[in-house]
Amino acid sequence: MPQKKDAPLRSDAQRNRERILEVALVELTRSADAPLSAIAKKAGVGQGTFYRHFPSREALVLEIYRHEMQQVADTAAPLLEQREPDRALREWMDRLAQFAMTKAGLADAIRQATSAPGGPAKPGHTPVTEAAELLLRAAEEAGTIRPGVTSDDLFLTIGGLWTIDPHTDWRPRATRLLDFVMDALRVGAPGR
Repeated sequence: MPQKKDAPLRSDAQRNRERILEVALVELTRSADAPLSAIAKKAGVGQGTFYRHFPSREALVLEIYRHEMQQVADTAAPLLEQREPDRALREWMDRLAQFAMTKAGLADAIRQATSAPGGPAKPGHTPVTEAAELLLRAAEEAGTIRPGVTSDDLFLTIGGLWTIDPHTDWRPRATRLLDFVMDALRVGAPGR
């Protein structure tokens, strides 16, 4: 009997899926052109099992992207519980930079997966956008950033992160860039 689309996976199937994702993240971050057969082999699953979970390279890449972006997004609320809102926002931007720099190969794989004619569209940043909005609104309510800044404004402003070569010592440059952004966000804040 075929499994329903929304039915939960058996525990062994779930372990296989998670193992494929773990291996694929490492391999695709290392090289956007990593062969799917090599990923399946390193994950310890056969081709049939691999393709049952991920029928195409695009499906695999987009699932990794979704998962990794969710991981970044999930750090926002705990940061707000532990830090003042503007400090939580700044630390979260560091985590976003870390993701951007350490997952550069994955970004190449995403570009390849979404650039083919008729291929899937690049997924939106919904969880990350929601996390940014959460942090921005908390900092705005605390009076530590200027009012009215949107997540779109933030992502356009920090877009320079994606032009830094991840194979260099990128941290000092990313830190300077994000400090500039925070300084700009604080100008005109009512609590300053």
